Amino acid sequence: MNMLNAVFWDYPRYTDPETLRDLIQTSPDKRRWVLKRFLERARVVDTWKFFSMGEIEDGIHELNLSPYALKKWKRMIEVYGAQRK
Repeated sequence: MNMLNAVFWDYPRYTDPETLRDLIQTSPDKRRWVLKRFLERARVVDTWKFFSMGEIEDGIHELNLSPYALKKWKRMIEVYGAQRK
């Protein structure tokens, strides 16, 4: 099962991990867009495959996340931040 289908159900071209990694490296704006998609829709373990905890911690406040996602990721940073950097 491809976990990227749940994150990019409406963008099937991004369900390939290599295509997604290339997109992330294209520009800071695209990187933020992908990060937001992961933080809102993906499982934590899947997000860590593409983004480090440091990247998440640095970018979390510039994204317009839902209250639920913001609370969840603040807790992840609090609990796992030092271990995942």
